[in-house]
Amino acid sequence: MQIGVFSVSDITRDPVTGRIPTEGERIKSAVAIAKKVEEIGMDVYATGEHHNPPFYASSPTTLLGYIAAQTERIILSTATTLITTNDPVKIAEDFAMLQHLSDGRVDLVLGRGNTAPVYPWFGKNMQDSVELTVENYSLLRQLWDKDTVNWEGKFRTPLHNFTATPRPLDGVAPFVWHGSIRTPQVAEIAAYFGDGFFANNIFWPKEHYMQLIGLYRERYEHYGHGRADQAIVGLGGQFFMRKNSQDAVNEFRPYFDNAPVYGHGPTMEDFTAQTPLTVGSPQEVIEKTLSFQEYFGNYQRQLFLIDHAGLPLKTVLEQLDLFGEYVLPELRREFDSRRPADVPDGPTHAARVAAASRASAAPSFQ
Repeated sequence: MQIGVFSVSDITRDPVTGRIPTEGERIKSAVAIAKKVEEIGMDVYATGEHHNPPFYASSPTTLLGYIAAQTERIILSTATTLITTNDPVKIAEDFAMLQHLSDGRVDLVLGRGNTAPVYPWFGKNMQDSVELTVENYSLLRQLWDKDTVNWEGKFRTPLHNFTATPRPLDGVAPFVWHGSIRTPQVAEIAAYFGDGFFANNIFWPKEHYMQLIGLYRERYEHYGHGRADQAIVGLGGQFFMRKNSQDAVNEFRPYFDNAPVYGHGPTMEDFTAQTPLTVGSPQEVIEKTLSFQEYFGNYQRQLFLIDHAGLPLKTVLEQLDLFGEYVLPELRREFDSRRPADVPDGPTHAARVAAASRASAAPSFQ
């Protein structure tokens, strides 16, 4: 199990102090959080992508490249990379470059994840979002998998004898997750290509995501990539904890009540009952997180959102210290003991290079 954090990169007023961090402070806080993720033994740091306020992360590969230079072990990822409005050629080039700089410690979550005003800024139409996802990913796949690409589609200038550079590290492209909170077509794309499916299940009840993940697993097996229970699944999550459960509730409540996404809506108690959010003690975080496997089956990646809603950096780092000391060891022990030997672990560059080598060495009977 790969365990880490992701950020949506919001710049939000701290409801307790009234202070709004600067863009520079939030950008540098992302670096500090990523370094803490590595320090406490987590596996993944992922950043979102947005092109409008109140978000700062318009250039994920720049941020991740800087973090790569200051870390040695963690996987650097996204949550999500906008497949609808980014040029597939630029995605192929940027992530292959990052792959080389980080010695393979990179993958990406593709998603539609844009608000309506963003599409026309990039010459796109929101009504085309699913069609853009399908066409752009088909081209991205070719750019990584073929040395020379001849291509023509509906939404982009044709390519003739084009080679995306640099080529993927060791001839193996970055692993791709397809992120979705509600779109069956995205689950279908992930299954068709044998890629991962990341269900960012932080907003809605588990029953919704059980259907979406179930569809992905079923189609993954249909396309011959393995059994349904061997499909590669990632999940989102949220927590706020203190050693004493009531202290966590009291401290987090003003941040929850004023959060841009769910503030002024359901109560914190209702939200924690219906979604992955845990506000309580380390033991409560452990128990809630382990329950995900009971609903969604064995999965490979668990990412938590922890630096949002105006929480100060000092508090976020304290959360990670608590997680590293009290939660992470227990989650690793339990997840490892529950995963059958023939269900794959989270994807890494080294494992995928080894698999490609075995495949190329296998005898052909044609």
